[in-house]
Amino acid sequence: MGFPFLSNDLGIDLGTANTLIHVRGRGLLIDEPSVVAIDKSTKKVVAIGLEAKRMLGRTPGEIEAIRP
Repeated sequence: MGFPFLSNDLGIDLGTANTLIHVRGRGLLIDEPSVVAIDKSTKKVVAIGLEAKRMLGRTPGEIEAIRP
């Protein structure tokens, strides 16, 4: 018995430092810092990856940049 919905074509690594996505035949497509910036008042994501990492320690009070 297998899992017919699973595939060996895509690899996702949700690491604490970086998030990586690898696609068979195409290689590493995404290598971004595992950081997200959120607007605390609206709970909306305002930036992810490298853009959010650049905000760490520099955000105004209503924006929070966090790592997992």
